[in-house]
Amino acid sequence: MFLVCGEALWDLFAREEDGGLTFDARIGGSPFNVAVGLARLDVPAALLTGLSTDPLGIRLHDALAREGVETGFLMRTARPTTLSLVDLSPDGSPAYTFYGERAADRVLEPSALPDLETGPGADVWGIHFGSYSLVAEPVASTLKALAEREAGRRLITLDPNVRLNVEPDPAVWRSRIEAFVRHADVVKVSEEDLDLLYPGESYIAIAAQWRDLGAGIVIVTRGKAGVHGFGCGMMVDVDIRPVSVIDTVGAGDSFQAALIAALKDRGIESRSSLRGLDHDQLGEIVAFAVEASAITCTRRGADLPRRSDLVGIGA
Repeated sequence: MFLVCGEALWDLFAREEDGGLTFDARIGGSPFNVAVGLARLDVPAALLTGLSTDPLGIRLHDALAREGVETGFLMRTARPTTLSLVDLSPDGSPAYTFYGERAADRVLEPSALPDLETGPGADVWGIHFGSYSLVAEPVASTLKALAEREAGRRLITLDPNVRLNVEPDPAVWRSRIEAFVRHADVVKVSEEDLDLLYPGESYIAIAAQWRDLGAGIVIVTRGKAGVHGFGCGMMVDVDIRPVSVIDTVGAGDSFQAALIAALKDRGIESRSSLRGLDHDQLGEIVAFAVEASAITCTRRGADLPRRSDLVGIGA
């Protein structure tokens, strides 16, 4: 089972209508999406987060259960559910405004960390971290402690998914992300995030820096410019597949889920097995993730693909 850690929320897509605003509410949150994406790709997954007992939190819980995501690691609380207002640009790229100060998904305390040696936790072979849960306290310190505890024992993946409207100081993001990078086996990051974190620096140089810090493989997504993977003495380049884009909400989460699924398909469930990847294998794994991401771009919101959508597309 893959344990995904981080936020769970509702994305609100607004549009003007009859002199007011109407909202199309969709389940979201990058880690929530990754957990659902893994389940849809037949990878057993669980979500570790604080989840509200309010009506929106109940719907999030029910959605996880319907998708087959393990809910036993959730911390239920009366605190409210985070809301994210999503504005879409003409090309479908989202801009987010979050309403979630002291909300349920930000108040995870160290006491809520699961035992991964016994019970359901013993089935966990990998852990994913990402998005604003890396910087919003107290959940940020809680998850950092989990990464430190489990590094080298389970496969650790990371997607920074920077949101400056949650924490506006890039220096805080850099410090916290680099702390997680030291323990990460696989890091996936967008060039957009790198431009926010390290303005003026090349993605190649940053990937090298992160690998020097301890990351096993670093994968940089660059939108229409394709995807580049760095690790184990090699670099791979994979082009994107042009599609009719509705929006790009959840595209990065779809990429992340498919990346983990493709690794598992090859039996790569540890840092030692990751070292055995060759150039062609890494390219195939990235290409599978690119295809999954492309499918999500053709759908409204974070509607991630299932295995049946990717039949014939092997990693």
